[in-house]
Amino acid sequence: MSFIIRNSKKNDMPQVLGLINELAVFEKEEDAVEVTVEQLEKNGFGENPLFHCFVAESNSKIVGMALVYPRYSTWKGPVIHLEDLIVTKEYRGTGLGSSLLTSVVKYSKKLNVKRISWEVIDWNEPAISFYESKGANVMRDWDVVQLDEQGIEDYLKNNK
Repeated sequence: MSFIIRNSKKNDMPQVLGLINELAVFEKEEDAVEVTVEQLEKNGFGENPLFHCFVAESNSKIVGMALVYPRYSTWKGPVIHLEDLIVTKEYRGTGLGSSLLTSVVKYSKKLNVKRISWEVIDWNEPAISFYESKGANVMRDWDVVQLDEQGIEDYLKNNK
């Protein structure tokens, strides 16, 4: 199976959203995706893009993607956050995930960041094994902490 890795374009966002939805189903969160094609287009391709996205294309179809954005570590300085690296089921095991990760690492090196960070769900052993085989440190002693939209509202209401 042949593919190319390239920077995404605005008109790729419908297919990127399809991959995002595919991941949500895989992670048993099929109803959690709220982002729209319009939001992806606006947030990724406006005057000040909020993210950078790489896509893997095969036969004019997007079959994988990696979405990153800048963060700042008070301990290290500039870092990149890898929000998602998604490979459609039929392309897993073809080297496509490695190629996407390589693109992210090269991009991060070009930006001279100190670290690339991301999360992986604890039951996704194939992904954990993949990342560890690439030299990533899967830190199992850290928990992800979030305030969702309702949590933000509740916090502000209760902490004036």
